[in-house]
Amino acid sequence: MHPQPRVLVIRGGAIGDFILTLPALRLLRETIAGCHLEVIGYPAIAELARTAGLADSIRSLEHRTMAPLFAKTAPIDEALAEHLRSFNLVVSFLYDPDGLFRASMERVCVKTLIECSPLVKPDGPHASKQLAKGLEKLAMFLENEHLQRAYFQPQPKNQNRIAIHLGSGSPKKNWPLENWLQVAASFPNDEVIFITGEAEQARGIQPTGRPIWHALPLTELATRLGTCTAFLGHDSGISHLAAACGVPSLLLFGPTDPAIWSPPQPWVQFLRNPTHQLSDLSADEVKLAAAQVVAKS
Repeated sequence: MHPQPRVLVIRGGAIGDFILTLPALRLLRETIAGCHLEVIGYPAIAELARTAGLADSIRSLEHRTMAPLFAKTAPIDEALAEHLRSFNLVVSFLYDPDGLFRASMERVCVKTLIECSPLVKPDGPHASKQLAKGLEKLAMFLENEHLQRAYFQPQPKNQNRIAIHLGSGSPKKNWPLENWLQVAASFPNDEVIFITGEAEQARGIQPTGRPIWHALPLTELATRLGTCTAFLGHDSGISHLAAACGVPSLLLFGPTDPAIWSPPQPWVQFLRNPTHQLSDLSADEVKLAAAQVVAKS
């Protein structure tokens, strides 16, 4: 009996960056049949890969033993080195302009290292395809069918439940709170839930009068999102999570290009003003588009 192939994927980045990498993880899973796949990343985010059935184990990128891998001559923990050598393939999505991580992989005698650039070009194809480009060295090609899927187990729907994520990682990608409140009020017969996190709290975004899902662990939020019939939000990691849960979504885009950054699933629609300024999107425009998404759900 042949030993089980072992694949290690190292991926940092924010929530959206990680979810945009899920198609590459699925491609690895499908191509290397029966492999054990481990993800090294930020645990709260990387856990999504295990929840989606794309990873068998996870490790923390922030563990103290990882730091020497990014230094020139620092001694590398022998237990970690042995663990890294146990993989047939290591796929790195780390930004490594000086080649320090690559040199460390050579020092510990990793069998095969494939580097996938985490940098997304503004004039390229969809971000997920750009991220998976490095896998083409192994004759693994990301197709549209890999992008147009849900990643998490479907949940029983709570009829007329609409989730609205009020923020994103950047203020310039956020629509004003008062506008969202107008949109929420246009669904008087629905259960409208606001999603907030630390970024919204830091900016003083504290809506009242509606249920709030605040700072939930991502795996729990994924389960709750799966119960929604519609999702409204911006270009954000939580929007990518909702799309990966199979939730019909309307996303508002401003300065970022939806052709590259919008979730690629067919149940996602986006709204973007010709000026590319979110402030130029009127509440009436968004109400109309949101009503159409909700009606189809």
